[in-house]
Amino acid sequence: MKGVFTLAMLFGGTAAAFADTLPTFRIGVLNDQSGLYADIAGPGSVEAARMAVEDFKPEDKGFRVEVLSADHQNKADVGAAIARRWFDVDRVDAIVDVPTSSVALAVSNIASEKDKAFLIASAGSSDLTGKNCTRTNVHWTYDTWALGNSTARAVIKQGGKSWYFLTTDYAFGHALERDATEAVTKAGGKSLGHVLAPFQSTDYSSYLLQAQGSGAQVVALANSGGDTINAIKQASEFGLTDGGQKLVALLAFISDIHSVGLKVAHGLTLTEAFYWDLNDGTRAWAKRFAARSGGRYPTMNQAGTYASMLHWMKAVAAIDKDKAHHGTDVVAQMKLMPTDDALFGHGSIRADGRTIHDLYLFQVKSPAESKGSYDYYKLLDTIPGDQAFRPIADGGCSLVAHTAAK
Repeated sequence: MKGVFTLAMLFGGTAAAFADTLPTFRIGVLNDQSGLYADIAGPGSVEAARMAVEDFKPEDKGFRVEVLSADHQNKADVGAAIARRWFDVDRVDAIVDVPTSSVALAVSNIASEKDKAFLIASAGSSDLTGKNCTRTNVHWTYDTWALGNSTARAVIKQGGKSWYFLTTDYAFGHALERDATEAVTKAGGKSLGHVLAPFQSTDYSSYLLQAQGSGAQVVALANSGGDTINAIKQASEFGLTDGGQKLVALLAFISDIHSVGLKVAHGLTLTEAFYWDLNDGTRAWAKRFAARSGGRYPTMNQAGTYASMLHWMKAVAAIDKDKAHHGTDVVAQMKLMPTDDALFGHGSIRADGRTIHDLYLFQVKSPAESKGSYDYYKLLDTIPGDQAFRPIADGGCSLVAHTAAK
């Protein structure tokens, strides 16, 4: 037995020593850990990132991956400072997640400058693959153009032709309203105006009164996270839908519906890129996630963090490991490989960095229709990826023009 134990110790020590010699890549999960967007990304995205590493087993492919995390507090200057420290001091190779479009736009510039990969799972601005595209950006989950286009077309088909926007007053809200307004107009509808609410508002009474007074058939919420939750709750208290207006959330998450409750949220129309109950693969992964996350089911942002990290690791495995420390090289490889995972299915990454996959139009169930906790959505329609996202020629991305010139 002594010899067996000694041999086991020898092999164990050899394995540990081998692991220590493997090239190491670091990826930083940067998001809101405790504020407005903590539920839609936050600690859940960190857990999703760890799950991706565990599932991919990069040591079996000849490299190691370490996951770091930090709270950007929804402040562009804080996010930018963390990104610079990670790249310059902590040897981070990629940043993932990053809700809050103003923070994401700042991090995008720094990642491009430092030649590091930026995997955008939670920020929404379509400018990240449009006028602000870079060679190191991969925009995975959704964007404002896709949300506005999918939701607006569906609601107009149902008769909601006049729209009024309640918009959060920062980069994401403005982009979401802009893209939704364009979709409304193209589908034969009309915008009757908007009201701007400060980021992280708690009192929506005056804004909802303006929306009611507009006479619009549809009141569209161009916000997200805690802002969406507060607006939905107060719209119910004001009896907005009782007066004949339709409330539409241009961006809402399953965590928002869980917080608001079906009694308030039922009938709400929304578009998502992921839902835990879509198929056997999404159900199995979501149950694993929930078991590690205090029973909370994943949002599409957390699923996007997992899936984008898997694809990034596949690209790292496929190229020379020295090149894989360069964002331009690893993202170029990501674009060459079709995307394929249990959460988002088959897809691809375009030259502008936009990941193409299906989106889903849902309606929130009534309490009587729900079979239990997190059974919240009825699937109304599946929007194929090639229809869901903005045509590549329309985004104004310089990489597309460069590719065409070549």
